[in-house]
Amino acid sequence: MHRQLSYRAQLLRFRLRRILIGPQSLAFLPAVALSAFWFGGEPWLIGVTLGMPLVIASIGGFNTTDQPVRAVDGVTGLPLRDSLEAGLSQAMTGTETTRRATACFMLTIDDFDVIAERYGRSAADHILQRTALRLRTVLRDDDIACRTGSASFGIGLAPAPHLDLETAIQLASRLQSGVEEPITLDNTVIYVSASIGFCLGSRAPDPSGEALIQATATALGEASRNAPSAIRSYSDDMRHTERARHIFADEAAAALENGEIRPFYQPQISTDTGRVTGFEALARWTHPERGAISPADFLPILENAGKLARLGEVMLARSLSALKAWDEAGLDIPCVGVNFSSDELRNPKLIDKVKWELDRHDLAPHRLAVEVLETVVAASPEDVVTRNVNGLARLGCRIDLDDFGTGHASISSIRRFAVQRIKIDRSFVMKVDRDSEQQRMVAAILTMAERLGMETLAEGVETAGEHAMLAQLGCDHVQGFGIGHPMPFDAAEGWVRAHMATVQDLPRISRGNG
Repeated sequence: MHRQLSYRAQLLRFRLRRILIGPQSLAFLPAVALSAFWFGGEPWLIGVTLGMPLVIASIGGFNTTDQPVRAVDGVTGLPLRDSLEAGLSQAMTGTETTRRATACFMLTIDDFDVIAERYGRSAADHILQRTALRLRTVLRDDDIACRTGSASFGIGLAPAPHLDLETAIQLASRLQSGVEEPITLDNTVIYVSASIGFCLGSRAPDPSGEALIQATATALGEASRNAPSAIRSYSDDMRHTERARHIFADEAAAALENGEIRPFYQPQISTDTGRVTGFEALARWTHPERGAISPADFLPILENAGKLARLGEVMLARSLSALKAWDEAGLDIPCVGVNFSSDELRNPKLIDKVKWELDRHDLAPHRLAVEVLETVVAASPEDVVTRNVNGLARLGCRIDLDDFGTGHASISSIRRFAVQRIKIDRSFVMKVDRDSEQQRMVAAILTMAERLGMETLAEGVETAGEHAMLAQLGCDHVQGFGIGHPMPFDAAEGWVRAHMATVQDLPRISRGNG
């Protein structure tokens, strides 16, 4: 709290100094002198004349090394990006020792747009305000904290006697822990996660504040691609990788055809038996020279190039081939889930294509789970999308409603699309074992699904505690990093066999009545 008050006191001091020594003081000071003479005569005039320099000196008016007061953010009260650049430029243009003793951090709140959609704009602003205050609490008075984006913050460290990579990682962890503390708003507890990128002054590509900020932004981008709650430090290799992310549409299209873009499979397991109940196929690009390229980088390019439908064809064919291979290897994998984009769902020939692929691989339709985003269900009227989804359901495919809780789909629209399983979004699952409000929300979803005769699957399960609580609440299936990361086909068989070897040793979790 004392650091928050100190920060506000500094801001007030800067504003007062701007009034007293700015251009407007040319009119202000004579008026004060005349007023003093009018009300108190010559003694008051002498007192004001001698006292004003003391007042100006007390607020640093004669200190020419201070930075000018800059604009502040209206929501958080923090300075904006130009203040960060100015402070870091001063440190980076100093001696080599000074540059080595400074660093820049950038933090972003994961999935902030989803949080704002779920809780509303005022709650989102409250989260930003609390985040700003928590950052100031962790930092020293001389460090700079700024708002740099809609859900992003930049931090410039004042030169410190000792600053190395280990110290910077420890500070990033403290910043992350402070931001991720639960936020209470109107009797509702909100959980957020934050990803952080940072760059030491000694590792910046050039000795300038702008170069340090750009390097930190690169590290933050890498952290965001590995969210949630990722921390990444900038390196020269990261800069080369970032340059390599500038992908052309024809290159992505070629990767789609030559097999570089292919499914990775994330396991889904039963909370009752622990057995594998399916895999979700997720598009991944492994470049022969650049390595793994994030879906966040290549999916928009494929979308702009009109290649999402082709991606869907590749994912479906490869996923069914994998399922057939697992059958031949003696594995019991009930189904594989494939995401269908809105472009694919608008294809009048979609049902025929899916039926042909199932027949070609000699697989029953119930072995395919068609995953449809809730936003598509919520936005689609009675059109070809509805006919296709219902047609696939009549064919015998499972219909999964993905990211439930983010798209405001009504019960009537859920029934209209013949949904058979609801996939509960990660935002409801996070810390469900520790937060009674999260438990009530999940319990309400599970009750609704039970009344409608639907199965449930929780996404984004990361801890054993979350897994156990979801089982107790009655969720049927779970999926997430706490169960298994997305893996290539070659690794999936070994993972399944290792997992099944441990299933007999897992304790059975009793379910609640709700």
